[in-house]
Amino acid sequence: MSDVAYFNALYEEEDPFQYRTRWYEQRKRALTLASLPRERFARGWELGCANGVLTAALAERCDQLLATDLSKGAVLAARAMTRGQTHVSIEQARHPQAWPAGRFDLIVLGEMGYYLAPEDMHQTAAQVVTSLAPQGVVIACHWRVPFEQARCSAAFVHGQLDACLPRVFSYRDEDMLLEGWSTDTTSVAAREGLR
Repeated sequence: MSDVAYFNALYEEEDPFQYRTRWYEQRKRALTLASLPRERFARGWELGCANGVLTAALAERCDQLLATDLSKGAVLAARAMTRGQTHVSIEQARHPQAWPAGRFDLIVLGEMGYYLAPEDMHQTAAQVVTSLAPQGVVIACHWRVPFEQARCSAAFVHGQLDACLPRVFSYRDEDMLLEGWSTDTTSVAAREGLR
């Protein structure tokens, strides 16, 4: 089964990963949002937006937000989730082959990197760097437990980003890995004059 067919089959259900109902997903989303080092971003991009639950939350923090997903069903669900948020654009795309123009000051890879072949993840990391605005931030969150559809591990995905940018934070538990990278290594406290 191709990637597109796999994800389209999943998104025949409204919420196949139970993003709306599982405490694990709610907690992961809260940690992701809390990890953002700035309150607002001018232009954000979420790769692997799924059904748009995180997208809707990121939209509250971005002046403009692009969200992309491989699955048509996920794109339709994300559009429904963000209906009325005119500053949000949801597009179907396969990465790294399809790539948006311009630069972003926030790029979020939400549990999508390990679905890529290792060479595609390597290319994605390199292209993310070229799409990052000066002092922009990259956030990635991935499930650490191996599973059948994963082509590479969370550690591999994050290692590709480590090779391209300085890491500015890291959170790890038995289930997930949440990390951020930026050329601006100034801490939140330092930015606000607390140290």
